[in-house]
Amino acid sequence: MKTINNSALGSSWEDVQKELFTTEEIRESNLRVALISEIIKARQEQGISQKKLEELSGIKQPVIARMEIGQTSPQLDTVLKLLAPLGKTLAIVPLETVEIEKV
Repeated sequence: MKTINNSALGSSWEDVQKELFTTEEIRESNLRVALISEIIKARQEQGISQKKLEELSGIKQPVIARMEIGQTSPQLDTVLKLLAPLGKTLAIVPLETVEIEKV
């Protein structure tokens, strides 16, 4: 575990992240947040409750809730089961494409 030096106090979250985590850890975290955010957005846009998504996907509502608030990281099969009833799927794209879209 890394320790934060005193110069990190008052720094931006991005600066603190870079000090505490590797680039790969930050990229993984950002991807997880983006993926879960898209699931939440799709669910809400379609007016589907967590309970209804449980019925449609077979994933228990408490699991969906924990995933949505970031308490757990979903397994790939869980993500796929949640995406299907929302009419969504995953796509594999080059990282360069993802990076360009962020700018």
